[in-house]
Amino acid sequence: MVNGDTGDDSLARGPGASGHRAVPHSADVRIDAWGASREDCLAEAVLAVVECFADVSRVRPTAVERLRVAGTGDDDLLAALLEEIVYRLEVYGTVPVDVEADAEDDALDVRLAVAELADVEITGALPQGVSWHELHLGQGPYGWSCSLTIDA
Repeated sequence: MVNGDTGDDSLARGPGASGHRAVPHSADVRIDAWGASREDCLAEAVLAVVECFADVSRVRPTAVERLRVAGTGDDDLLAALLEEIVYRLEVYGTVPVDVEADAEDDALDVRLAVAELADVEITGALPQGVSWHELHLGQGPYGWSCSLTIDA
């Protein structure tokens, strides 16, 4: 189990609950995340991606980064946010240890508390990208949920 994984997520997906889980998927990782709001769900997805390759439980953030992400729909917004996380990991060597997201007009305003990649314990393959195959973000009876595959 990874941090945030509740085992049986049907028990955690009550009204107002947030969480995530990752399951192996051939050479990649399949992620499910959920939250009371779209923004909570997106933040959980970011944390799930990080937990696929790093243990950040003992790391303190060294900086706060802000970004604005736009998309033409919910699925596009999810993919754009996670591609930005992968980009920042590859180019700047920063890893989110905490995430807050707020809706701002037709975009998402995201605050990332980050640590340096060199300061975190690497536990798996670094993500290479987000697959569009079976990527989904939507609202359901208990809030928002998403599913996606990370290319590792």
